[in-house]
Amino acid sequence: MILGMSLSVFTTVHVIISLIAIVAGIIVMFGLLGSNPMPGLTGIFLLFTILTSATGFLFPFEKLLPSHMIGILSLVLLAIACIALYGMKLSGPWRWIYVLTAMISLYFNVFVLVIQSFLKIPALTVLAPGNPPSGPAFAVIQGIVLLFFVVVIIGAMRRYRPMPAYA
Repeated sequence: MILGMSLSVFTTVHVIISLIAIVAGIIVMFGLLGSNPMPGLTGIFLLFTILTSATGFLFPFEKLLPSHMIGILSLVLLAIACIALYGMKLSGPWRWIYVLTAMISLYFNVFVLVIQSFLKIPALTVLAPGNPPSGPAFAVIQGIVLLFFVVVIIGAMRRYRPMPAYA
């Protein structure tokens, strides 16, 4: 039992939280490219991304895993993103710091989504067996995701100029 839920129910809740974070994050990401801050959706993205990383630590484990390291790094980046957005009001360098930290956190969520998809979806598992998945198909997909995020993050850092009255 985790938080009064069976492991199966908790896993489902964790996945739903993660998917909400990813969908909200992708919408926010495209908003950044158009200098549209979307404060409500940004709050949902940040909250659910924090919840995704935090709930990941509630699963039973015996040793520190790579997924825990990604969770720790994501929480640190999200703390910086929240400070940049809500504390520093995106002033000066805090604008690009916010974009970079928030979008890397989104990338980590998508990175894990790809891994979990290859582990849980039989058609993908055949293409990249193992835990963690390996093989050319997995490497190509993760490479495309990484390249996409690098391009979009650089674009967002250059283009995101919210109105000063945002915060």
